[in-house]
Amino acid sequence: MAVSTTAACSSAQPGAAENSTLKVAVFNPFSGQDESFGPEAMAGCEAAAAAINAAGGVLTRKVGCTGVDTQGNPADGVSGGAEMLATIPRLFGVLGPSSDEADITAPLLNAARVPMFADTGAASFDHNRLQYFWRMLAADDVRSYAMALYAQRKGYLRGAAVFGNDVGSQAGVPALLKGYREVGGHMVLNQKIALGQSSYQREVQQLIAAKPQVIFTETSAQTNAIYLAELQQQSHLIPVIGTDVTIQPPWFTAMAGSIGKSALTQYFVAEQPYAPSSGEGWKVFNKNLLALRSVPKPAQWSTDSYTMTDYDSVVVMALAATAAKSTSPAVWNAFIPAVTTGAVPVRTYAAGVAALNAGKKIRYIGAAGVIDFNKWHNSGGGFQIDAYQPSGDTTLVNSITAAQLAPLIK
Repeated sequence: MAVSTTAACSSAQPGAAENSTLKVAVFNPFSGQDESFGPEAMAGCEAAAAAINAAGGVLTRKVGCTGVDTQGNPADGVSGGAEMLATIPRLFGVLGPSSDEADITAPLLNAARVPMFADTGAASFDHNRLQYFWRMLAADDVRSYAMALYAQRKGYLRGAAVFGNDVGSQAGVPALLKGYREVGGHMVLNQKIALGQSSYQREVQQLIAAKPQVIFTETSAQTNAIYLAELQQQSHLIPVIGTDVTIQPPWFTAMAGSIGKSALTQYFVAEQPYAPSSGEGWKVFNKNLLALRSVPKPAQWSTDSYTMTDYDSVVVMALAATAAKSTSPAVWNAFIPAVTTGAVPVRTYAAGVAALNAGKKIRYIGAAGVIDFNKWHNSGGGFQIDAYQPSGDTTLVNSITAAQLAPLIK
């Protein structure tokens, strides 16, 4: 189901109509347990569209963003994807799918020859063979290794895994169990939590009895909030390391409301792909983001690595089309490596277009940093460990490089 659109257009084949708006679909959950994914990606898409359109568009064509709600499950992802392909005119590219529905929907998008910049971390794409699939963030297994390594650094060698029973939450659990074991940790409890319950007293009592030093977690925001509040009521709140899903505004609001800001800032941290909030690329991203009127509270996404990557993904789409001299997705998809591996570094869309028009081979380095796709169309680097501040903003407390993770990635 489409949830938001910028600039309505008449029906046409993708990229076919002269001077018409090219649509980037944000193919992600806007409802359900992962409802924050859609707005997070939409903010990046809208900021990129603003930057691209201010620089003259893509071969004179404007770019717009439209949301397609996968509702965080495969069945709705398939039906929503089919509707998207059938009804969105001039579909230029896709941001998504997410881990909730990628295994079943990515092949459908690939068959339709629509380039997708996915935010799924599923290990099933670590050796991807889909021609139109691209991933600019590390896989769930790598993120899990970062969580395990940080726990070891802190001396937390008895852990409890508290993850939702949905596909997205469970995606990184096997790697977490493996990685934690390899750094010397012992997972004393592995709970698969049913989302949306009014109480988790039984699960909380099981955790207390297992006597962990740290909790690793990803569930829905409300489930995390209830679980941690009941743990706090038993005077057993301990350090918590969350996935990057839990370092978003809805999680802060829910958990701060249940355990209080003081406890949240004291006990809770989460991993995120490393994306420094600095540099020319980030400054242009943030300027365009903060100027958006279509995005509620845009500043909340200024330091979000996923939003930065979604922004970069749309810019890469536009640069690839410029290099290909075609807005047809089936044509410009093959030019993605050409705009991310060249000798001339560029950090904005405008600079990239100018360099391409001058006959130069470019390497786009965007808001999230260097893009380095391997033969499987995957690009990823290091991680940062962030903590919440009482304001809801985050602060960096630790960093983990790709080289430090390498021994665990086999």
